[in-house]
Amino acid sequence: MAEGLEFDPGFAPYILAFQGTVNYLYLDINKFKNFSQKKMKFRQYYKKILEVFNNNLGFYVGCLMWAAYIKRYEGLEILNNHCLGGRYNEEENTIETDYMINFVKLFPKDMKYFMGENFEFDEGVNKLLYAYKEFLTVNKGFVNTVTTDDLILPEGMKTEGAEDFKEKIDDAIKAKDLSKLLEYADLIL
Repeated sequence: MAEGLEFDPGFAPYILAFQGTVNYLYLDINKFKNFSQKKMKFRQYYKKILEVFNNNLGFYVGCLMWAAYIKRYEGLEILNNHCLGGRYNEEENTIETDYMINFVKLFPKDMKYFMGENFEFDEGVNKLLYAYKEFLTVNKGFVNTVTTDDLILPEGMKTEGAEDFKEKIDDAIKAKDLSKLLEYADLIL
């Protein structure tokens, strides 16, 4: 740690582009004209869609936890920040998070339409999505984030116990399942 702290503690291999994955699955569902076939495809895919959603949401929790963890080390360089020096565009920066925010509004309607079931996301999901969006926005996509001092945490984010966050993150990475980090959302929000 003497030279600095990694920008990514090891999340990269375990995240998928949510928007691309969901769009692909919905394209497959919608290629059928017959409603019963669409319904059958939706039944095949809805658990996968929720699995990818929860994995990405866990990634968001992990990013916020990692930020709180490394923010404790004042003035240390952030290593391997692939965003550093890039061009900041807020819309491009938040497109995936905005897509997930919209998904939370629309997916319950699809569950009702295709499966005849009521479905709701936990109220903490929106809180987390908006906190992560704020994190991306206030840090301007991390294009100027060189040291831990440059890192800005979302307003109201809790940091008590941040010294233990690395171990929790490492456990989820070892399990290759970022959705495990969802159980720690209440530690940061």
